[in-house]
Amino acid sequence: MAVYVPLPGSKRTLLPNSRPAGPIDPSEIASVTVRVRSAGDPAALAKTAYDLASTPLVERRYLTREELEQRHGAAKEDLDKIEHFAQEHDLTVVHRSAAERSVVLTGKLGDLLAAFHADVQLYHHASGTYRGRRGEITLPQELSHIVTGVFGFDTRPKRRAPHRQKSAAHGGPGGQNGLAATEFASRYHFPTEFDGATLDGTGQTIAIIELGGGFRSSDLQAFFREIGVPTPKVDHAGNHPTTPDSADGEVMLDIEVAGAVVPNANIAVYFAPNNGDKGFIDAISAAVHDAQRKPSVISISWGGPEVSTDQQGINAYHELFAAAGAMGVTVCIASGDHGSADEDSAHWDGKIHVDHPACDDLVLGCGGTQIDGSQDVVWNDGTPFDVNTPGGGGWASGGGISEVFAVPSYQANANLPVSIDNEQPGRGVPDIAMSATNYFTRVDNSEGASGGTSAVAPLMAALVARLNQAKKQNVGFLNPFLYANAAKGLVHDVTSGTNAIKNTIKGYNAGPGWDACTGLGTPDGTVILNNLP
Repeated sequence: MAVYVPLPGSKRTLLPNSRPAGPIDPSEIASVTVRVRSAGDPAALAKTAYDLASTPLVERRYLTREELEQRHGAAKEDLDKIEHFAQEHDLTVVHRSAAERSVVLTGKLGDLLAAFHADVQLYHHASGTYRGRRGEITLPQELSHIVTGVFGFDTRPKRRAPHRQKSAAHGGPGGQNGLAATEFASRYHFPTEFDGATLDGTGQTIAIIELGGGFRSSDLQAFFREIGVPTPKVDHAGNHPTTPDSADGEVMLDIEVAGAVVPNANIAVYFAPNNGDKGFIDAISAAVHDAQRKPSVISISWGGPEVSTDQQGINAYHELFAAAGAMGVTVCIASGDHGSADEDSAHWDGKIHVDHPACDDLVLGCGGTQIDGSQDVVWNDGTPFDVNTPGGGGWASGGGISEVFAVPSYQANANLPVSIDNEQPGRGVPDIAMSATNYFTRVDNSEGASGGTSAVAPLMAALVARLNQAKKQNVGFLNPFLYANAAKGLVHDVTSGTNAIKNTIKGYNAGPGWDACTGLGTPDGTVILNNLP
């Protein structure tokens, strides 16, 4: 009989205020993603990303996807062992990738739990019923040195709802409907030409990660016609537009912001179900390792408090971002839309949180501002949490100090505060910020103003696409460069405002230099381009 041992880093707790809803249905068809060890050293891959970031662009040699697989992919023997184990438990292998170091197994939930032991039950929560996992996953001892993560038992969703107002679809941008993203690109001095070429994203691919929802081509065509910009090419798999007030709003916001600024870029949308870390990791992995479309920048507007992800998940995301950095792929991630709480009223546990995966030190955390007259200040609409308000109220730029990631070398001289909660140092979020309000969008045949840090991530991704086009190569992991050269005018400091939610929770205040609301400040795209080595 097989001896089962705990999977390191797999211990989980339930969502706060969860109530038992009964046992799972063992005949339910489900799937898990099994991640396996790397042929190389994951820490060495992260070091490669850092080393490249400190090398002048003209001297950089990023890893190709083929080289990445060869040096850091999974061994065939390891994948074979997982596949054989799956067959013994009546499970089907639906995806196997040495490059992604993963095997996706599908079968009856009872068979999955017979293969990987875990305490899984159904739970009621204010946000809906979910399949929750408590404690650790255990697996056969002979697989314990091979498997680094098992994802899919817990289906609590990731969250990101754009701060949106809508009306009937007429009138186009301006007034109550908000401004086209091109206006914000101008505000932050995104470069428009370089060496005689128009910077419109030509030759670039922006990957956009989406957890559910979809887009309607008719809406995109109408939107880009109204703002006077050519409709970009949008590649996708799994596009399923649903109904108003759904994840469609997030999908359309991302595509419309990025597409408006770089209409000649290829927009590649990677859809996955919003079923916890499994779908999220799978979608990011698909984008990072896509050898056909080869994204040069990834935009992510989804996430959750870092405490909601177990250590095996933290490690899996980090390894994907290390791979992206080693290949010269920039990753831009929204810092969250509910201030220092990083939660809406339905999910909040009374503590402050920094958003994951924006808190990973290998990504560019994107915070939010609002424009007060002619000045950028911290985005905070001043409303308290309210369970009767769509989205829960309390809209503000996410930011804070990580309790998981240490202070990275590029933030060593940024005068970071300690965490308000535990008074310990850690990685500070965000890195930069731009307007999180008043973006013109069209979703499900309605138009209106939308925003959130959800808009800042694709806007920053569009700036990176212009930089890549201008330099004729990927600028890659930008954080060390931005921090080392901030004093040269690469950013404009934001010194006013707070991300504390009114009447509810402590937060961080903006001030001179880096702060946990807007990071270094708002970027000046042209100055950044002119100072790239």
